[in-house]
Amino acid sequence: MNIEKIGVFCSSSADLDPLYYEQAELLGKWIGENEKTLIYGGSRCGLMEAVAQGVHKTGKGIVVGVIPKILIDREMVSECVGIKVPTEGLTDRKAWLIKLSDVMVAMPGSVGTLDEAFSVMSENAIGINTKKVIFWNINGFWDGLFSMFEGLKQTGVVNKPLEHFYMRADTLEEVIKCIESI
Repeated sequence: MNIEKIGVFCSSSADLDPLYYEQAELLGKWIGENEKTLIYGGSRCGLMEAVAQGVHKTGKGIVVGVIPKILIDREMVSECVGIKVPTEGLTDRKAWLIKLSDVMVAMPGSVGTLDEAFSVMSENAIGINTKKVIFWNINGFWDGLFSMFEGLKQTGVVNKPLEHFYMRADTLEEVIKCIESI
């Protein structure tokens, strides 16, 4: 499968380690240079803005922002967004993010990022889609999550190996390898 549309779930926080913003911009740069499409939340804040700027600065690629009405009303939409997909709220935003993306990359983020990533994994588990989430474990950010996944396996609550639904990448190079292996 040729992956063209890369969904990115990530933090909108402006108070993170600078490494996260640098890596987000590098991912965006890779997406742009490879003339792929970024599908993301459309915000002009945090890692969302950094990844969009990475694509935008290349002059290639497409930036699709799936944006809840509340962010539009608050004028929080990134100027990098080339195609806007307005939504009523977060539930339909998440549905559109998943629908429009071929694969998802979960960068450091909070409950929204987890909600989006878990929805993809849950839909895969019951056969709604076969899409995967690549958890980009920058600086060990997702280590606790991976420990939790291991605990789920050990307790027997998992019907299929969780690796059917997600991939782990510790570096941008590994993210790219994951994308190219799908």
